[in-house]
Order: sequence, then C-alpha cells, then structure tokens
Amino acid sequence: MTRGTQEGPGAGSVANELRQRGLLVLEVQPARAQAERGGILPPRSVDVEVGLKQLAVMLRSGLTLLQALAVLPRQVARPRMAQVWRQVAERIQGGASFAESLAAHACFSPLVVQLVRVGEQTGNLEQVLVRAAEALGRRRQLKTSVLSAFLYPTIVLLMTLGVSAFLVISVLPKIRVFLQGLGRELPPLTQALLDISDLLTRYAVPGTVVLLTLALGLVAFYMYPAGRVVLDRLILYVPLAGRVARLSATVQLSRSLSHLLGSGITLLEALGTVERLLGNRFLGELLARGREQLLQGAAFSDQLQDTRAFMPMLPAMVAVGETSGTLDEVLVDVAEFHEEELENLVKRLSILVEPAVIVLVGGIVGFVYLAVFMALYAGQGGR
Repeated sequence: MTRGTQEGPGAGSVANELRQRGLLVLEVQPARAQAERGGILPPRSVDVEVGLKQLAVMLRSGLTLLQALAVLPRQVARPRMAQVWRQVAERIQGGASFAESLAAHACFSPLVVQLVRVGEQTGNLEQVLVRAAEALGRRRQLKTSVLSAFLYPTIVLLMTLGVSAFLVISVLPKIRVFLQGLGRELPPLTQALLDISDLLTRYAVPGTVVLLTLALGLVAFYMYPAGRVVLDRLILYVPLAGRVARLSATVQLSRSLSHLLGSGITLLEALGTVERLLGNRFLGELLARGREQLLQGAAFSDQLQDTRAFMPMLPAMVAVGETSGTLDEVLVDVAEFHEEELENLVKRLSILVEPAVIVLVGGIVGFVYLAVFMALYAGQGGR
C-alpha cells in the first residue's frame, strides 16, 4: 500500500487522476497539516490580517489575484505564513476557488472564508478583504484589552507568592535551628509562620498530587464538548468574569454579524458562521438553537432574551433592526456601544485590581519579612 500527497481542487478530482494512472484509491483526505509546514512558528491572526490588507492593496492597484499571491509570500516575515500563501495560490491554479483554498488552512477563520466567498461571487473581493482584515483587527484588540486587565496583576501576585514561599520554606527553618541552638524562643509571629511552613512542607506532595489531579480532571471535562458547554455557562455567572465574557461575546456577535450581513450573506448563513467564532460554546449553542427557530418563522431577537447570555441591549436593538430592515446597521451601533463599555470596564478593572493586588502583596510580604526580622532580632538579643 502506498501513501502520498497529490495537489488538486478537491478530493474527487485527485481520486480520478490517480485512477487514470491505474492506481486503486482507498481514501483521499485533505493534507491541511502538511500545507502549513515551512517554519517553526505557526501563523498568527495578525499575520493573516496584514496579508489580507496587502492583498487588497495589490488588487486595488490592478494586479490579478494570482499575481498578488505570487508577490505576497515575499512580504511575509514568518516562513509558515509564506508557505500558506503559496499553497493557497497552488490550490487556485489547480481549479479551487479562493475561499476553498483559504478554508483548507486552519489559520483562516470561518468569518474570513465566508466573506471571501461572497466577495468572489459579487466581484467586490478587494472591499471584502479590507472588511475581513478590519474584523480580525477588532477581534485581536478585543482579546488584548481583556487579557491586559488581568495579566499584570496575576504576574505580580504569582511572583510575590513565589518569593514568600521561598522565605517560609527555605530561610525560616534555618533561622529556627539557629535560635534553638542559642536557647531562645521564637517570637509568636515567627512561630505562626513556621507552623504554616511545616504544614505546607508536610502536605506538599499529597497536596500537589490532589491539585494536579483536579486540574487534569477539569481540563479533561473542558475538552469534552458537553463539559465545555457547562463550564462556559458557569463562567457567565461569575460576577466580574461573567460580565467581561458577556460583553466580549456581544461585541463579537454584533461586529461579525454586521460584517456578514453587510456583505450580502443571509442571516441564517451568518449565524452558522458566527456560532463557530464565539469562544463560549454555551453561547454558540444558543445561536444554533436560534437558527433552528428562525427556520420555523420565529424572530431572531426572541432567541437572545436569556438574561445570562448576551447583554440586554442586544435583543432590543435586534428587534428594531428586524422591523426596520436595517439589522446590519443596528448591529454596528450595538458593537460600538459595547466596545466602549468593555473598554471602560477594563480601565475600571485596572484602577481597582492593581491597588487591591498591591495591598494583598504588601500584606503578604510585610507579614513574612516582619516574622523574619523579629526572629533575627530575637537571635541578636540572645548573644
């Protein structure tokens, strides 16, 4: 039995070509992973975003799509992204459409593929590429703003806990031995800290095993589709993280739907694309159920009424857009409003979280250092 790769516009054409050579074809599968080889670092969303903008500029300048794709790999910094663009060009030369060629690579989101498919059908490919790049850029900025609100305080807290653990587990026991040799009693504060150190040391191994087991169990539960839906729904009920998740999902849904509807895609097709873009699978399933209800004649706004799903303004504005026939324009207003609200929330979090972390870190460090210096002072007093 022989295995190999063969370029072609689709699995059927590849199988026919192989049969014409006298080969018995058992199975044909798309070589997605192989198409993205050519470097160590995988393509990033920003690489795709820049590439789409460059393609739009070259198409606007009068180059054909294949000519632009021939130039694009030389302008890309990452080898794997350059390889992806070359593979896209080869697939187009083999008879596949631009959208089909992009869909063969995981780095292109369903939103980009769907927009490009519409652009090819309407002849507005250059405008669609710009719109797809803008959608990727806004999505990247949204993720960055959310992560930045929690990243710095988390790093500071972890470093503080690490230094404190080193002092408690490594330094204080040596001071205790020194003071016991001098016949001095430990100060109560130092003794309390050493008791904590003994407790941590005694249960370090079983505690680590239990924590790792729980972490692995949680990861396994999250990887299971039904488990991920449950956890994603629970996140929406967490006071602070839930509001951030709901705002982010509302912005992403509104912005993506407005791009798709504005490009001429039907609401049913657009929802099928957006439900795969949402990181929260519970909300994705909510949109999937909404699609089924739309097929039965229900209004889209009625499917968004869950008070713990999207923000309350979304269903109200969607109802207005459905009535007036300007749903894409209304969704732009919804996205801009909630983007501003999310930015303000992130700023408030930065203002509130950083002082809280400083107070917590100061309390931990102050307690540990006070216990250490009291022990050292006790040791000096016994000489």
